[in-house]
Amino acid sequence: LQDSYLFSTIAKKVAKFTEENPEKEIIKLGIGDVTRPIVPACIEAMHKAVDEIGTKEGFKGYGPEQGYDFLRDAIVKNDYKSRGIDVEKDEIFVSDGAKCDCGNIVDIFGKENKVAITDPVYPVYLDTNIMSGRDVIYLPVTAKNNFMPELPKEKVDMIYLCFPNNPTGTVLTKEELKKWVDYAKANNSVILYDAAYEAFITEEKIPHSIYEVEGAKEVAIEFKSYSKTAGFTGVRCAYVVIPKELKGYTKDGKEISYNKLWNRRTCTKFNGVSYIVQRAAEATYSEKGKKEIKENINYYLENAKIIKKGLEEAGFTCYGGVNSPYVWLKVPDGMTSWEFFDELLEKANVVGTPGSGFGPHGEGYFRLTAFGTKENTIKAIERIKKVM
Repeated sequence: LQDSYLFSTIAKKVAKFTEENPEKEIIKLGIGDVTRPIVPACIEAMHKAVDEIGTKEGFKGYGPEQGYDFLRDAIVKNDYKSRGIDVEKDEIFVSDGAKCDCGNIVDIFGKENKVAITDPVYPVYLDTNIMSGRDVIYLPVTAKNNFMPELPKEKVDMIYLCFPNNPTGTVLTKEELKKWVDYAKANNSVILYDAAYEAFITEEKIPHSIYEVEGAKEVAIEFKSYSKTAGFTGVRCAYVVIPKELKGYTKDGKEISYNKLWNRRTCTKFNGVSYIVQRAAEATYSEKGKKEIKENINYYLENAKIIKKGLEEAGFTCYGGVNSPYVWLKVPDGMTSWEFFDELLEKANVVGTPGSGFGPHGEGYFRLTAFGTKENTIKAIERIKKVM
């Protein structure tokens, strides 16, 4: 493991620069934290829930560890049934964030399982498995393969996939995703599918859920989040779907249910997301909530267009930014991604994320996010054009 988590290192560098240059305005387009307030529909739901639990009749103690039925029903109806996907309520587990789920999910797998992750990759997938003592193999994702990972040449047990991808902003079609489902079936592997950014998909043929692929419920666990979708980065709410068709095996060959294992783990280690937060998450599915959230997502997608267009005008080669809030750019020849980070901070006072922080094949690339304000996004690109 690196000495510190990637984004902690960036925060320390920025803090040091700010202390030494207090007069300079820093524009942060590095961490994927939203800037627009939580929409009114969710705020109203939280206020109502606060008032409710302040009464004797409406007070809530410990809630169901798996999540309240009102939210799980809304998830089934809006995120799955509406897309023709058959997911049942007891296959959904509400949590305090997709980052937590992606890390905690390893609790139900033996440490002898071999894990495949793409490179570059969201650091949590790698770090949590290293902490758990597993062997990890890397699947290079580069411009040479159009940022589409190739199937492992050896048998692996667990496969992390994230689409729309963090950090590259790229996507897989349904046909491309089917290859992974077929591989998992043939090798008795489990796909851990992070769909945290599915709400940013703009192209019709790109799947919003891995369960749009036939047979995926037999081999895949899916993670979804309200952080980037509804601005819940500080409120914390997400969910994981573990189909009952998904089966694993003990060392002696006994069949087991991952759904039951995760339920057991959840009941042991988690007391559930707060009632107030779950009412806010439910409100994201109201007509008012959907409209307000769509406006925010479009706002960030417009920022992504501004970033990509501006960088291309400045001569950079860019990827992503169409179905994703992330733009992945090639740094100038002869520079490392951390050298580019330092130069961008010092000359343009703009913060991004060095590609090498996402893995060896991220070297030579850099990630910018669209989660700033439109004004700061425009200003940041103007600054970069002037100094780079």
